[in-house]
Parts: sequence; structure tokens; C-alpha cells
Amino acid sequence: MFDVIIAGCGPTGATLAAELRLHDVRVLVVEKETEPASFVRIVGLHIRSLELMAMRGLLDRIVQRGRQRPAGGFFAAIPKPAPKGLDSAHAYLLGIPQPVIEHLLEEHAIERGAQVRRGCAVAGFEQDDEGVTVELADGEQLRSRYLIGCDGGRSTVRKLLGVGFPGEPSRTETLMGEMEVGVPQEEITAKVTEIHETHQPFWLRPFGEGLYSVVVPAAGVSDRAEPPTLEDFKRQLRTIAGTDFGVHSPRWLSRFGDATRLAERYRVGRVLLAGDAAHIHPPIGGQGLNLGVQDAFNLGWKLAAQIRGWAPETLLDTYQAERHPVAEDVLDNTRAQMELLSTEPGPQAVRRLLTELMDFEEVNRHLIEKITAIGIRYDFGEGPDLLGRRLHDIDVKQGHLYGLLHRGRGLLLDRTERLTVGGWSDRVDYLADPTAVLDVPCVLLRPDGHVAWVGDDQQDLDDHLSRWFGKPAD
Repeated sequence: MFDVIIAGCGPTGATLAAELRLHDVRVLVVEKETEPASFVRIVGLHIRSLELMAMRGLLDRIVQRGRQRPAGGFFAAIPKPAPKGLDSAHAYLLGIPQPVIEHLLEEHAIERGAQVRRGCAVAGFEQDDEGVTVELADGEQLRSRYLIGCDGGRSTVRKLLGVGFPGEPSRTETLMGEMEVGVPQEEITAKVTEIHETHQPFWLRPFGEGLYSVVVPAAGVSDRAEPPTLEDFKRQLRTIAGTDFGVHSPRWLSRFGDATRLAERYRVGRVLLAGDAAHIHPPIGGQGLNLGVQDAFNLGWKLAAQIRGWAPETLLDTYQAERHPVAEDVLDNTRAQMELLSTEPGPQAVRRLLTELMDFEEVNRHLIEKITAIGIRYDFGEGPDLLGRRLHDIDVKQGHLYGLLHRGRGLLLDRTERLTVGGWSDRVDYLADPTAVLDVPCVLLRPDGHVAWVGDDQQDLDDHLSRWFGKPAD
């Protein structure tokens, strides 16, 4: 009997497993692939994801395997630098090979005590009032209190659950891969610059070791289950650029479309969805992996609280209430960005206008904070602007704030030195620090770093501790 079975050991599933293990939840992760992906696609970790990794003590391990880049030029690939003074100690993009980040997150989950079984796929399940019976593809049946579908955009769990996945199918498709080329860099640069005047989703970028990252529009929309061939790339390069640049020796080839879909529900009873199983969208802006990882940080402590028996009655419901609107916003901004990549006169006119508007720092800042997820504010009711937002990694007398969140517990930061967490000390840590650089007297942080309460009144604090962390211990 497991507490949680997670279908899928991608970044979302592995992150969720590690978060649950912080609270001694018995976790099994089943992954249909026998081996991790071998192709080296570069993905980007945005500011909010970097902050969350710092909260769990993972960031140093991850940063040394990636490459830091400026946090600008994300929105529709409009080349504007990041605004000055972004509110984060990690105001950069970390480019990192996808197999590396997936390995690091899976390794972290296993170190925490999660079990991972590869070559296993969920084939069916039945849930009742006490738990979920999960059937694997080989016929084995397992019992768990909860099942979480982190199994991608074609999620078996979501389909078996009968949750609708409304949205738009792909209208356009893009080929992406890494390969060697047979012409000088100068020739490539000149041609790419010329084509960018009319075709935005097109590039050949040096990737090191003689490899180039190649992105080119596809001839049409096809079944994504069928990978493209090198000849597909050559044909489209000749069509768009007039030359195939002598591409050869591909390391990996793939295709992606602009399908945009969002699950109608994130939870049905004891079965929940996270990551691409709950939402898919075009990769423009590099938000997909980040959105899924942030789902996991939101869900992990809440599901653990439910299993440990101290969760308030509606706590698990806040997962959908908070994360579904965030996904809606990501889907909308990717729709907008894809329109701005169109070569039609109307979208190009809007793109030129937006490029001008982004010279205003407020506009540029708003779009960067949207893409990097540091502008998110959950609706916790009326209160100061800080309420519902994440708190950046401020200096405290014990070092850095995020260093106090490694255990995945709540935290009361008390500048008055008059408050207490009382009967919640088994779930919430306490730090009295009158020197902390804050514009408010005290804050209560959830395990995901979002501000759950602001104030200086003990009774008001107790009410909010009960709201988020249940009844106090006897």
C-alpha cells in the first residue's frame, strides 16, 4: 500500500515525489520509458523555478550543470533586455539540457526515498472512498491512497478519468533538432538575419561541439507521434532559406505544434493531474516545464497534509483554485505570442506596436514577470498587496530566507518578536528577526514560499494558521 502513485517521471512527477517525501509520504513513481531520454534538448528554468529550487537546497547542484543567460527577450522573441531591478536574487534564465535536469530531479526524489519503477505504465484504475487500485500494463495491481497523473499531454490517467481537455488543435507545426552543418558560420548568420525579417520561428544556432540547434517551420501539421526525418529538415530549409546548409548527422529530431488545451478539472476524487497532463501549449517563452514544476510545488505540501491528517477540509481544493487560473494565463500569453510570430500584415503591425510599447519599463516588466511567473498573486482574499504573492529571498539573521524552507514546512517571520506558532510548531517553523528587510511587521509563509498572512496580531495569525495548517496539536 502506497500513499501516492505518480504516473510519469518527468520534471513534474519527480519534483512532486520529492516534495511528498519531505513529509514521509510513501511514494511510487511509474514511468513507461525504460531509460531517460538521451537526446539533448536545451530547456530553460525561469526565475520562479530557480527560486523554488533554492527553497529546497537544489539550486547549487542545478546551476553548475547549466548556463546562465539574461532574463530578457522571452515574449514572442522580441529582443528587449530585462528591466532593471527585477525582484529576485535569481534574475536570470538557466539553460540546461533536458536529460540533465530530469536526471537531477529524479535523483533528488530517489535520495529523498521515493521509489521509481521504469518500464511501467498505468493501464487502468478504479477509485473508492479509501483509495485507488492501479493496474499496470503488465497486469500487476497496486493499491494507493491517491493517484497523480504527470504523464504528459497524451495522459492516460486524464483520459481514463474522463476529464475534458478542451482547446485548439495545432494549426501550425515546427521542426526542431540538433545536427551538424556543412557551411561556415558567417554564411548561416547572414541568411538567418535575412529570413528573420519575414519568418520568426526560424534559426540555426551553434550549440557546441560542431552542433547546431535548428528550428524551421514544417510543411504542415502531422501526427506528432511520428518523428521527422533529416530529409524533412532539408526540404523545409531549402523552401525557406534556399539552401539546406549541408545539415547532416542529427543528434535528435522532433516536431511541435501550437495546440493549446487545458483540463476542465485537476481533481476527481482521489485522482489528480499536474504538468502537461493538465495543460499543453506552444513552447514559445519556455514556460511549459516551469509551469509543471510549479504545479508540483503547489500540490506537494497540500497532498502531504491530507495524507498526514492535518489538512483543513478545503486545502486540497485550493490546488485547482490556484493553479488552473495560472495555466489559463499561460495559455493566453502563448496564444498571443504565436499570433505575433505570424508573417501576416496584421500580426506584424501589432508586433511592431508592442515592440515600441516594451520600451516603457512598466510594460516590459509586466511581460517578464508574467513569463517568469514572479508576478503571480493567488487570491487569498482582501489584504496587503504582498498577500498571496511569493516573497523573494531576503537576508535574515540566519543567512537567506530560502535556506529556512528546505524542509518544506511553513515559516513565520516575526519582526516584532511577540508572536508564536504555538500548537502548529510541528508544521510551521518560527524565526524572530527584527532586522529582516520587510515593509510589514510579520509574514506567514506557506511551504511554497507564498505569503499566507501579513500582520502583527496573534489571534488573527492563529486564524490563518488554522486556515492553512489545520487544527493545532494538543
